Amino acid sequence: MLILSRKLDESILIGKDIEVKVISIDGSSVKLGIDAPKDVDIIRHELYNAIRDSNIEAGNQMLDAKSIAKLKFKNK
Repeated sequence: MLILSRKLDESILIGKDIEVKVISIDGSSVKLGIDAPKDVDIIRHELYNAIRDSNIEAGNQMLDAKSIAKLKFKNK
């Protein structure tokens, strides 16, 4: 992991097309501005984890529903 220090209004470049800029600093909170092409997905890590966990749970429920449907079908 690369660790960089930036001050207010300073930025970093990721490749040629993505710029991450420090917009404001308020106590322990840092507001970042991200300039990237429209085809680049940008999502907060905790939201990504929540979506992933929800998808896993939904997949598990589908598998359970399919297993139940197969059991009901076999009993007929």
